[in-house]
Amino acid sequence: MTTPNTPFSSPLSSQCHPPSDSILPFHIPSLLKRYRSGQSSPPQIIRMVYERIRQYGDPAIWITLASLEDSLKQAESITGQTDLPLYGIPFAIKDNIDWSGAPTTAGCPRYTYFPDHSAPVVERLIAAGAIAIGKTNLDQFATGLVGTRTPYGICRNPFHADYIPGGSSSGSACAVSAGLVSFALGTDTAGSGRVPAAFTNIVGFKPSCGRISTRGLVPAVRTLDCVSIFTLTGEEAAEVLAVAGQFDPLDPFAKPIPVYELPSLNQLRVGVPYPHQLNFFNNSDAETNYATALNVLKDRGATFHEFDFDPFHATALMLYEGAWVAERTAAVGEFINTQSEGETNSIVRSIINGGHGYRAMDAFQDYYRLMEYRRQAQSTWGLVDILALPTTGTIYTVKDIANHPLELNRNLGRYTNFVNLMDLSAVSVPSGFQANGLPTGITFMAQSGYDEALCKLSQEFQQMMNLPVGALHVIPYSPVVS
Repeated sequence: MTTPNTPFSSPLSSQCHPPSDSILPFHIPSLLKRYRSGQSSPPQIIRMVYERIRQYGDPAIWITLASLEDSLKQAESITGQTDLPLYGIPFAIKDNIDWSGAPTTAGCPRYTYFPDHSAPVVERLIAAGAIAIGKTNLDQFATGLVGTRTPYGICRNPFHADYIPGGSSSGSACAVSAGLVSFALGTDTAGSGRVPAAFTNIVGFKPSCGRISTRGLVPAVRTLDCVSIFTLTGEEAAEVLAVAGQFDPLDPFAKPIPVYELPSLNQLRVGVPYPHQLNFFNNSDAETNYATALNVLKDRGATFHEFDFDPFHATALMLYEGAWVAERTAAVGEFINTQSEGETNSIVRSIINGGHGYRAMDAFQDYYRLMEYRRQAQSTWGLVDILALPTTGTIYTVKDIANHPLELNRNLGRYTNFVNLMDLSAVSVPSGFQANGLPTGITFMAQSGYDEALCKLSQEFQQMMNLPVGALHVIPYSPVVS
């Protein structure tokens, strides 16, 4: 393994480049077809991965990058086993998930440890033929939706370097969007698997709580943490979930999740908030893209029902303004308090230390409030099959976040922070582009057990929207040699 010795940051151009017909997307079905036809081999694709990483030139995506030699060994060890479901598919791992042989940092150099075993989700993916390339950058201890709370440098947003990539799974989202890997693992407690997907024009799938094992994950809020999946398309998210989503009886938070189906689009009942409850924070382009996305569903026969967003929003506020902050303190608070202030991110430190102010009685009272909000939400689920919400109301510049780190992070979580507290499944899907070239996302949410159905819906929606995937149309890679 190779690891950057010091945090990396560099001035980068925000210029977008014209599309190149020479780009080979690392789309999972396409790669599998190439492999099985003999057109490409896993070692050839792995060499291409490392050449793209070199050309893309953003070391801040990676905290640990496997050497080309080690990755080629992975590729050669499976060559010929074309029946493996993820045969030769390159992927990345958020660096709060264990991968044996690589350090786990959780975005904090002093926290680093070397796990004896990979997390079960990583083991399953590798056993299915996927090739791990490296560990990706994140908001420290997965605390934030911005992607700037890291000592390893800020991943550049592939569409505009002045803007945040979103967090906490910033490196994983950027690696997929830039076409460096086929898919990546992230985590999602407050929206970390959806916000960076929206900001980088990819699919961010957050499964039902307990569907993917969280053993081998550095906890943020252990009762709510989910391993998430970043891909270019909903179809690919389903393919990865088929491998990653096997029940883990050794994970005390794992649950056998039933599989439910959604009605066809012409019978789908879609919930949208009352208009006065939507807030795009003065971003008219994001508001327009949301309306356009809803119209696409309406044109295919979906029916819409307005619902009261207040119980969902009140639940969202509880995640960082309620006793669940104490779970972050339980996870890494003891470690943080053994470090000098300069060893941890000041914003992350203040949030996690805030959990010391809650009593056991507060936790029970907040839990009672949550159950009241869930019961109120049941009236909505009696009327609709899914909710369709903006993934975020807007996006901010890196400078904006530096000046207002807590307020703007709270704004980004308006439509995401309640999802795990409400025990929902969710997928963020690209919904269009703003005038400045930045993408937006829409999130489809359903009750627990609709994981595969949401992946299918996101794929159908992408086909209807017919938008470019990721940032492949703006990144000028050299011609591909098969």
